[in-house]
Amino acid sequence: MEVVSLTAFYRQPERFYRWLRPLVQKMAAAEPNPAHHALAELEKLGRLQALLTQNIDGLHQKAGSKNVVELHGSLERLLCLNCRNTFPSKNFYPHFIANNVIPRCPACAAVLKPEIVFYEETLKPSTWDAAVKEAARADVMIIAGTSLEVWPVNSLPLYALENGAHLIINTLSRTHLDNQADILLNYEISDALPSIVRAILEG
Repeated sequence: MEVVSLTAFYRQPERFYRWLRPLVQKMAAAEPNPAHHALAELEKLGRLQALLTQNIDGLHQKAGSKNVVELHGSLERLLCLNCRNTFPSKNFYPHFIANNVIPRCPACAAVLKPEIVFYEETLKPSTWDAAVKEAARADVMIIAGTSLEVWPVNSLPLYALENGAHLIINTLSRTHLDNQADILLNYEISDALPSIVRAILEG
């Protein structure tokens, strides 16, 4: 709240970027794991229609997933809060990582904000509408790697349940929907999701 809130960003953007710099450095070196690749493979096989994610690192796309709804935005894009222009972060982050230069808008020189959802911000309406639409038309929803504690994203499975969908919950922690799940997978997602892909491929 003290760093990743809209109020804090307006007051002290340099403090936010001090917090962000090590994260961006890790992201620059990060590669998709077996779970990312498994989800991309499920989409390629026609078994996964949409991927609704709270992740902000772009690794799903890097793994090959196409229909990704980024509910909390992405660090891959930067937004000017002054003139509303957006820019690819790859144009700014290398200089930021190497020289600690805070990204500024080329048009108006205002400090750029990553297009992620901060505290005090709501989810983008078009993104939320897309997620609800995908959830409501699902016949099976896989919930992977989340304890379903963050609102409003934790309400998305309810739209699927209203449509009569089956739930597969793959997480190491308990969730408030465990008793409504058809299958509970208490395993690491990097083990469980590739196993699901193998089972489908083996028929």
